[in-house]
Amino acid sequence: MSLTQDIRAAFSRRDNALNQLIISNALVWAVLIVFQAILFLAQSRGVYTLVLRQLALSSDVAVLLRHPWTLLTYAFVHENFFHILFNMLNLYWFGQLIREYLGDRRLVSLYVLGALAGAVFFLLAYNFLPVLRPGLGMPVIGASASVTAIIVAAATLLPDFTFMLILLGPVKIKWIAVAVVLISVGGINGGNPGGEITHLGGALLGFVFVKQLKAGRDMGRPIVAIGDWISGLFHGRPAMQVTHRSPVAVGRPSAAAGKASPGTTPPEEVDLILDKISRSGYESLSKEEKQKLFRASQQ
Repeated sequence: MSLTQDIRAAFSRRDNALNQLIISNALVWAVLIVFQAILFLAQSRGVYTLVLRQLALSSDVAVLLRHPWTLLTYAFVHENFFHILFNMLNLYWFGQLIREYLGDRRLVSLYVLGALAGAVFFLLAYNFLPVLRPGLGMPVIGASASVTAIIVAAATLLPDFTFMLILLGPVKIKWIAVAVVLISVGGINGGNPGGEITHLGGALLGFVFVKQLKAGRDMGRPIVAIGDWISGLFHGRPAMQVTHRSPVAVGRPSAAAGKASPGTTPPEEVDLILDKISRSGYESLSKEEKQKLFRASQQ
């Protein structure tokens, strides 16, 4: 199978959001790298700057109004290899948790909303904070805001889930999230204040997203609806009503509600399992509880 066929196959699956996000970032990075090299050899680097301006988010609102799509495109653009490498590694590690427990659609919603929240923080900071106003017009690129939203969301959902880190050993992801946020705060007075501020916007979004989800409110529904509408345009499918189930939604079903279909996990059982994870960690779950949680994430 050719590379093109592999990419098509990855995007044809509806349960492959994590890989699709990573591939999208990698493709944009690869195209820009090749394009930049060609323009360098052709002594036309000015053209590359013009192209990048169509993708990067500017802190100047007047420029943004002419390029509104950059509110999202900036979150798929990287120039530095290590920038995209670390972003994609974190997206893969923490995105797997979000995908497993909340599903593919909420992973995409978190990515998009994290990018938008980061953009809002970036624009507000450069337009209203006197210390940053001399840099008005400064652009920002990178998936860091979206990735930070996913990191903080995973830590809010499963605070005691443990990662094995080189040299450090087992570390609960709530401390990893705290470290990520503190590093971003400390970097504001460094050489990239705009980028660090977008991280903080994404972090706040990730925290609020999970808290709202536990309260029974899904902030990602508009993103899912827009995605379904766009997908329908490209595939020519008739519009369908989609029922959203939340594996972490609180509240018990009413008496009028019908019985759960066979093989599904009732929301109240999922709540109890998540409470157990919060108290004792994922490793404390029995095999049956892990299977129930997995089934709930697929509902």
